[in-house]
Amino acid sequence: MTLLWIPLLTLLGVLVPVFTERYGRGVLSLATATLPAVALALTLLQIPTLLEGDIPRVSLAWLPELGLDLAFRLDGLSLLFALLILGIGLLIILYAAFYLSAEEASGRFFAYLMLFMTAMVGIVMADNLLLLWLFWELTSLSSFLLIGFWSHSSEARKGARMAMTVTGAGGLALLAGLLLLGDMVGSFDLGVVLESGDAIRADSRYPLMLVLVLLGAFTKSAQFPFQFWLPHAMSAPTPVSAYLHSATMVKAGIFLMARLHPAIGDTALWGWIVTLTGMATFLYGAWFALIKTDLKAILAFSTVSHLGLITVLLGVGSPMAILAALFHIINHATFKGSLFMSAGIIDHETGTRELSKLGGLRKAMPVTAVLVSLAAAAMAGVPLLNGFLSKEMFFTELLDTPLLGGLGWLLPTLATLGGILSVAYSLRLVHAVFFKPAKESPPKSPHEPPHLMRLPVELLVTVCVLVGIIPAVLATGLLDLATRAVLGEALEFHLAIWHGFNVPLLMSVLALAIGILVYAMHSHIRRLARQFAPVDARRSFEQGTQTLVAATQAITLRLENGSLQRYMSLLLGASLLLATLGLLDLPTLAGDKPSQPLDGVLILGAALLIFGAVGTAVTHRYRLISLLMLSVVGLLVSLTFARFSAPDLALTQLSVEVVTMILLMLALFFLPQKTPRESTAKRNIRDLLLAGSLGMVVASLNYAVLTRDMSSIAHFFMENSIPGGGGHNVVNVILVDFRGFDTLGEITVLALAGLAIFKLLNRLRLFMPHSDGEGRLWSPDRYPMILTSVSQALLPLALLVSAFIFLRGHNQPGGGFIAGLIAAVALILVYMARGVEWAQSRLDFQYQPVAIAGVAVATLTGLGSWAFGRPFLTSAFGHFHLPILGDFELATAMLFDLGVFLAVVGATLMILANLGKLTTPHRPSKEPATTTPGKEKKS
Repeated sequence: MTLLWIPLLTLLGVLVPVFTERYGRGVLSLATATLPAVALALTLLQIPTLLEGDIPRVSLAWLPELGLDLAFRLDGLSLLFALLILGIGLLIILYAAFYLSAEEASGRFFAYLMLFMTAMVGIVMADNLLLLWLFWELTSLSSFLLIGFWSHSSEARKGARMAMTVTGAGGLALLAGLLLLGDMVGSFDLGVVLESGDAIRADSRYPLMLVLVLLGAFTKSAQFPFQFWLPHAMSAPTPVSAYLHSATMVKAGIFLMARLHPAIGDTALWGWIVTLTGMATFLYGAWFALIKTDLKAILAFSTVSHLGLITVLLGVGSPMAILAALFHIINHATFKGSLFMSAGIIDHETGTRELSKLGGLRKAMPVTAVLVSLAAAAMAGVPLLNGFLSKEMFFTELLDTPLLGGLGWLLPTLATLGGILSVAYSLRLVHAVFFKPAKESPPKSPHEPPHLMRLPVELLVTVCVLVGIIPAVLATGLLDLATRAVLGEALEFHLAIWHGFNVPLLMSVLALAIGILVYAMHSHIRRLARQFAPVDARRSFEQGTQTLVAATQAITLRLENGSLQRYMSLLLGASLLLATLGLLDLPTLAGDKPSQPLDGVLILGAALLIFGAVGTAVTHRYRLISLLMLSVVGLLVSLTFARFSAPDLALTQLSVEVVTMILLMLALFFLPQKTPRESTAKRNIRDLLLAGSLGMVVASLNYAVLTRDMSSIAHFFMENSIPGGGGHNVVNVILVDFRGFDTLGEITVLALAGLAIFKLLNRLRLFMPHSDGEGRLWSPDRYPMILTSVSQALLPLALLVSAFIFLRGHNQPGGGFIAGLIAAVALILVYMARGVEWAQSRLDFQYQPVAIAGVAVATLTGLGSWAFGRPFLTSAFGHFHLPILGDFELATAMLFDLGVFLAVVGATLMILANLGKLTTPHRPSKEPATTTPGKEKKS
């Protein structure tokens, strides 16, 4: 369980800045660093276990039906990346405490940073493909928040949107690839996948899966042609850029390729795609790093270039190439993290990042000059620094690869060209900032930063130097564990500064010498580059986004033009098409099952149903008459349920019909009594044809279904209703037992809807019509005597019926839902007969607590089963005997049904009673309506 605490601690760290921001940035940064420091310590404690050859794992079932488990592992590869993520993350937290100004939302920044750290730790430690993908998408979301942290800046917003779009699209491709991969293997368990490499590569779906997975990796790690988003992410605060470029997001794709290499690598297709993509990215990034003038832009494109270098090595895929890739991951994290933080220091202390304003800073910032010089030399591959060692290994592996056959010389040549450009832009970075005289003065007087702000840079540069001098001491153990995790076996290797005079050394010397010459000719190169100005990626992306949005809006406005008829015609037309296609696949419409005989009652009911439906459509302009016709349809549907032995459905339909009619009557009070003609003859013909066709197709579909034997779970419910649920009413047992969780969700939604409508209607004042559509005044008798007398007699009877229906529901037709509707209708009748003021003075309680209590009772009933070690919402029942009452049954499902009853009563009354308030003026008015809506006399 120790492994589980590593990502959990960083996740809990998201909350720390929220509670400590008020104490100042010093306390905030220290408090934020506490939990990642503990997570780093826990990670280091796993090293002895790894050295013994074991791989710590932990797995908790989460969604086993989907194959998704909360599973983590910490092998050598995970250890390498986790140390980089947590270690450099702690340095970034310290650095950010000095970088951010006092006016900025530091708490929010650190919370986003911790969420980003959690996502990356989750990716590298995930032992389940689906879990890995979830954390993968979390990096896209959290990086969006970090890149766009300065939301007042248009560049930050656009850069965040670009990064989110590209990496999010790649994430969708990755999901498809991982689903294919899991289907090939039969499991999403990472251990099973890594052991099934031969079966995966032999599968016919391997090429498609490989392309989808690599799309996800290439978009995340900014590989060609998706490299354009990363330089535009530099609009983020520099601590974010330093973290993103050195140890986190852009390394996620690299990690994925290394992680899945044993399963999907080592094929010709892998080698060609990965190697050539990496080489194109390597050269592209190096060229643009040479010609950019913004300090962070140079570093961003250099990151693109070095990510391409690592990708080339993973594409070559030999054991030593894998070793070189992992080694360069470490080296790049150290010198790129220090360079980005140095760029932030320079920007922070001078107020600019433009090279033309930054010359000659070595006198004002001597320590920073030394640090940047060493880190840039490591990036260029200068001997006695860590970058030199991994670049030597890079050259060596490209000399030995058989990938291009007779054109094998091409890869080493291109690698040397990339090395030359790397030396040139690294030299330019140092010389233009610290030694070359500035063309303009910087906005601020430059000076050294506080020592604690510079401390993370000093630590990382120290690592660059020490690894370059004594690599065997500092890097061998970690690299051995990492390569063993990727290759599946130990690799014999020895890291040393000197390997004698050989071709890789000659390539390095050429890169250094020609790189210096290239920088000397930089002005000519800049003029040449201006002749071939590249496409502005940000502008192209924004133009593409705007074009897509405009096209989407045009289509949306074409479809959604405010016409309800059009919406209904499109919906019904699509349904008609799908149903027709389904019927065309049937060889015959009728099945073998005989139909029930017709009788006079069925014919009469069908005729009345047709009459009500047609009458509703024909009289739709006269809303009250149309509503009465609709009530005929509802009544006939209830009788149909009763005719075909569904008394519970009949009672429910009848109760719902009454409540719905009251609701619509109250709503119609505020609507015109008659609507204008809105249809033309052509539209009427269209609607008639559509309705008639759909009716015939649906009738045919029903006939086809009813005349065929269908497999159903009804037999299970029938057989288990009494022994499993203790009730003879199968429908009620299903609702409160077998599918009680569904019912709990439904009453929760009902209560929430009631609360929402209550808040919308509360204190709302609408126009009060004084007459009907013909100009006749409303009756001055607001509360007719007959209705008052009838309601007074019906209320206790209706409540008694409601109680009866509730108590018999478990074994006879009824239940809490029907009983709740009956009770609500009885109470609403009092409101209608006596008025809101009279009813509320006697029903002195709020309906909101009733609905909430109903949901609470139902939930507590389900939780009560846990006390007896049973699953949630498991019901219990038993038979009891009392001397007078005799034998009877009690079930815990009755308590659940009580919750349903209370939720239905509370939610229904919240809606109807408050809507009824709106129809009640403050005092009755007998004056004719002589004013327009909004200007009528107060009544």
